[in-house]
Amino acid sequence: MAELKQNWKIFNILDEILAQYKELVDLILVTESMDDDERQYWFDILPSMTNDQIDRLFNILDTERKKLEKLEEKYQNEIKNLNEKHLIEWQEFQMKDSKKKIKAQELSDTDDADDVLSMLNDL
Repeated sequence: MAELKQNWKIFNILDEILAQYKELVDLILVTESMDDDERQYWFDILPSMTNDQIDRLFNILDTERKKLEKLEEKYQNEIKNLNEKHLIEWQEFQMKDSKKKIKAQELSDTDDADDVLSMLNDL
């Protein structure tokens, strides 16, 4: 009997099942649609399942994995596009803010120059 560790949980599975259905065992370990008790349940009943039942379980879990990967890819692309859009908006905002600060500084410099000229005229 083999002991598999996944997320701090130990699962017991027959060595023959692990050797014969390694890919299915991996799918059971990583699926998000089962909790740990359900995983152990499937490991326990695998030896008594027919080949058709095992194939169906594999197809269900494999389809789930593929659909989740597709969704993940889609949302990663959408997140990337949103981040790029917001980065451009943020850069535009910073540029406008910088222009305002520069203009304010120029006005302040002009006022300072006027003050200096006024002081010189008073001499």
